[in-house]
Amino acid sequence: MADVSTTSTAPEPLQRQLTLAALWLLVINGMIGAGIFGVPAETERLAGSFSPWVFALCGLLIAPVMLCFAQLSSAFSGTGGPVLYARTAFGPFAGFQIGWAFYIARLTAFAANLNLIVTSIGYFWSAPMGPALRIGLLFVLCALMVWVNLIGARAAMRSLGFLTVLKLLPLVVIAGVGLIGLDRTVFTAAATPPSTVDLGSALLLVIYAYVGFESGLVPGGESRNPQRDMPRALLLALVIATTIYVLVQIATQRLLPDLASSERPIVEAGEVFLGRTGAIIVVLAIIASVGGNLLGSMFSSPRITYRLALDAQLPRVFASVHPRHQTPWVSILVYGGASFLLAATGSFVWLAVLSVFTRLLIYMTCIASMPRIRSVAGDVPGQIKLPGGIAIPLIAMLVCIALLTRVSLESVLATATLLAVGTILFWIAGRVAR
Repeated sequence: MADVSTTSTAPEPLQRQLTLAALWLLVINGMIGAGIFGVPAETERLAGSFSPWVFALCGLLIAPVMLCFAQLSSAFSGTGGPVLYARTAFGPFAGFQIGWAFYIARLTAFAANLNLIVTSIGYFWSAPMGPALRIGLLFVLCALMVWVNLIGARAAMRSLGFLTVLKLLPLVVIAGVGLIGLDRTVFTAAATPPSTVDLGSALLLVIYAYVGFESGLVPGGESRNPQRDMPRALLLALVIATTIYVLVQIATQRLLPDLASSERPIVEAGEVFLGRTGAIIVVLAIIASVGGNLLGSMFSSPRITYRLALDAQLPRVFASVHPRHQTPWVSILVYGGASFLLAATGSFVWLAVLSVFTRLLIYMTCIASMPRIRSVAGDVPGQIKLPGGIAIPLIAMLVCIALLTRVSLESVLATATLLAVGTILFWIAGRVAR
């Protein structure tokens, strides 16, 4: 088993260009996608006037999980994120399986969101979008994201920053309405939570607006100071996302008296606030939000195959770095090509059930890796050590176990099949390496 100090200081072919701001952009775009634009109505239906506090409680619930990842990320400076954590604690096979599961889950999510963004663009068409136009838009969007990522990390981060401003600005404005409406009634509602069943359902619904942060941990080998900046990026994203979510929920309550029955709550809130122009601005924000999520995925996910190739678990060509742009160009092209094919054919649909269970599997494996990593990383400079011994990891594990109640049997079977395929691929890679 690789010693964590060796793993974290191994030479990285990619240049270290990512700042704290860049890492924060990756984390926040992994967290804030399209979900927040639809979740407020269902949360209101389940929790009523208590619904803003559901978002606050979910921020507290996901905090132990993110704190565990903050400690883990502070012990490494290489590319891979969860792949490194699992491999260091449990060996190459676990590292490969986590990387394989992470990659496929992100690939299918990318294909689904690529279709979502094309559907959102269709808002501006009066006639139904034909198949030729749909596939053409899918190709142009996918090719544009591949190109932005191929020409360098700085170009990708500039584009991601632009999309983040576009998506957060309307949310911040609506959150400002919520801040103005932050009065005694909001705090009074805290004393009257809904029934246990409805509150549990609301928490399980909303907490998924906080996951996705793990993608921002993958490009550690390109961060200028990953052991310092990654934990900060995680915690800063959590605070900002929670604040926006709570205030947006308060604002939609104020702007939409019939919020619980709204189909597009944020769009309708924008329309109430600024008329038709407000609705269009919010639709553009949704497109930018999904686009930012896609661009972040296009940046992080190819680094998984790059990492596995560095570890000789995939063909070495996946670790190829462009001599001029300093990007893993083969891995980016493969990810982009596979994403387009899945999105255009719709063949990702049967894999969509993977996302929830796969993500929880990754979280639980990484949390379980903490004792072993801490035992071999005691002398890593700058490593965070959470207070309370195993208390925070234990709470984080319990949160993940609670989330398992939302996992369907179909998801478990699909993930088991995926891991079985990963076992075969790992065996083949080992045979080829010999």
